[in-house]
Amino acid sequence: MSATAGQAQGERGLAERLGLKPGQVVQEIGWDEDVDDELRDSIEDLTGNELLDEESDDVVDVVLMWWRDGDGDLFDALSDAMRALADGGQIWLLTPKAGREGHVEPSDIGEDATTAGLSQTSSISAAPDWSGTRLVTPKGKR
Repeated sequence: MSATAGQAQGERGLAERLGLKPGQVVQEIGWDEDVDDELRDSIEDLTGNELLDEESDDVVDVVLMWWRDGDGDLFDALSDAMRALADGGQIWLLTPKAGREGHVEPSDIGEDATTAGLSQTSSISAAPDWSGTRLVTPKGKR
């Protein structure tokens, strides 16, 4: 395997860890210069689609939300993000890891997600500086 193929496999692995699949439409919310470009590129490579920006009105399979402490009201942001989701869609809430500027306490995520009508299903290390929390609408509410 060439270094390029190995690199591509590693990048694709980032998106695969999020459970993304080819053909899915992903909307990105909260982009700023601190986001992880490797993760963004891996999502586009795996899905075969460019990330839609937060101004898009398209229905999407996944919302990728970069969120930092101080970005505003998380409940409001999650509620807004849910409007774009297709049935069975998911939100990946990406927050800076503990000890990094903008870290969001997991208890705050859980509280705001529950209030917005979302269930937290898993958490992962999404990138070197970012943790990911998968949020879905409970089956009874779909």
